[in-house]
Amino acid sequence: MRLSLSAVAGKYLVIGVILIMTTSLIAGSGLYSFTLNSIDGKPAPLADYKGKVILIVNVASRCGYTPQYSALESVYEKYKAQGFVILGFPANNFGAQEPGTNEEIKTFCVRKYSVTFPMYAKISVKGADQAPLYSYLTKETGAGISGDIKWNFTKFLIDRNGNVVRRFEPPVPPDSTEIMGAIETQLK
Repeated sequence: MRLSLSAVAGKYLVIGVILIMTTSLIAGSGLYSFTLNSIDGKPAPLADYKGKVILIVNVASRCGYTPQYSALESVYEKYKAQGFVILGFPANNFGAQEPGTNEEIKTFCVRKYSVTFPMYAKISVKGADQAPLYSYLTKETGAGISGDIKWNFTKFLIDRNGNVVRRFEPPVPPDSTEIMGAIETQLK
């Protein structure tokens, strides 16, 4: 069977258009394309937070920064009515400081720090088994924000459109003027 040059070109044009459309859909979905399990084991799509300002934090129960849970909860309570949410992602990547099960982590967070912001199931935030969300946050988000997670309680601020706008390293407390100012700027 012989195809004319125009028929072959037409097929390649159709394939090209499909590839461009697919790439646009994938690129456009960004942060909201991820679905991870909640700490209770139920699928919890990040798309549920479209239109909100989000602070994503990798957390651990036995870390020197663990008391930041109190500040995280305070910041969440202060801004949640304005369209702000904190998402906690327990991870055991640093010094085995999050060894518990999801149930143990949830119990600890609620009893010790009265955490009410959404918590997700334990994941890996770096290494060969890094969760795709953290691969996106650390490699795909642009200048000044990318790079491996160095320790527990690294914080990523996401704008209402799902764009990562700031990254705060673990020593920066959630209730610092730096973080609260950045949150307030995004809430305007």
